[in-house]
Amino acid sequence: MTEPATIRVLLADDQHLIREALAMMLEFEEDLTVVAQCGRGDEVVAAVQAHRPDVIVLDIEMPGLDGLSVAEQLPGHAMLILSTFARPGYLRRAIAAGVRGFIPKDSSSAELAAAIRKIHTGGRYLDPELAASAMMAGESPLTDRERDTLTLAASGASVADIAARLHLSEGTVRNCLSNAITKLGAANRLTAIHQAQRMGWI
Repeated sequence: MTEPATIRVLLADDQHLIREALAMMLEFEEDLTVVAQCGRGDEVVAAVQAHRPDVIVLDIEMPGLDGLSVAEQLPGHAMLILSTFARPGYLRRAIAAGVRGFIPKDSSSAELAAAIRKIHTGGRYLDPELAASAMMAGESPLTDRERDTLTLAASGASVADIAARLHLSEGTVRNCLSNAITKLGAANRLTAIHQAQRMGWI
C-alpha cells in the first residue's frame, strides 16, 4: 500500500512560541512536515522561493508586511490564514488575494491539519462563523484610496505625511478622510478608524 505524499508546510507568525507550538503539533501528523518558519511578513516570499512549500500558513498581524499583503504577492499558492483577528473584512480581502483557508487561532490542531489537507487538494476551508459574519457585514464601503488614507491615519501619520506617502494633495487627503468618516457613519476620524479596524476593512 502506497503511503500518502508528505505535505510541505511553511509557517509565518511573529509570535515565536506560538509558531514553534504549531510546528510541533503539525509534525505529529504523519503526512505533514514543516519545511520553513518565518517571524516576519517580509521574509515569506523569499522563504517560499527557497523551500517550495505545498501550503503556506499565514498570520495577519506581522512586522514588515501583514499576512494579507503577503498573500497578494503569492498568487497561485495554496494559502491558509490562521489569525486571532477573525474579522469579516479580513476574510473578504483574503479570498480576493487567493487564500483558500481562514480559521481562528483558537482552532484545534486537528482542525488546522484538516484545513491544510483540504486546501492542498484544491478545496476551501473557511470557519463557518466567520463566513456567516462576512456575508452579513457586506462589502467595505471604502474606496482603495479612502482605505489607504485611513490606514495611514491609524498609524498616527499627519495629513501632510499621508499626502507625501500617497502622492496626493493635502486637500485630497482631507476629502478622503471626510468621505470615509461619512460612509462609516462615524462621529470623527478616530471613531472611523476603530470601526474600520473592527470590521477588518483596514
